[in-house]
Amino acid sequence: QVQPVESGGGLVQPGGSLRLSCAASGSIDSINVMGWYRQVPGRQRELVARIISGGNTQYTDSVKDRFTISRDHAKNTVYLQMNSLKPEDTAAYYCYVEARPRGVTMTWYRYWGPGTQVTVSS
Repeated sequence: QVQPVESGGGLVQPGGSLRLSCAASGSIDSINVMGWYRQVPGRQRELVARIISGGNTQYTDSVKDRFTISRDHAKNTVYLQMNSLKPEDTAAYYCYVEARPRGVTMTWYRYWGPGTQVTVSS
């Protein structure tokens, strides 16, 4: 019932910046959490950043002071501003949304976007 879709990935040089966007559409009653995970082939998916509806954020240590997550509640959209990118940031980035579909009570569901590739290379 909820479909997150990412955009903004691409190729960037080390030290550069990218801004990822994720818009959630569908029959949404409310969204509790939006966030970003990333995954390298052969590696386990890891949390990058999350933001709760109240505004609290959390980041994995490796991106603190470089990445900033934000959210536009009216548009059901989450952003990830990535600065000072490093080659080790190269990964497929996945948007996730913890939401309650319309018509459902007392239950949250997690939804995933299809992913967008971020490649940091010279």
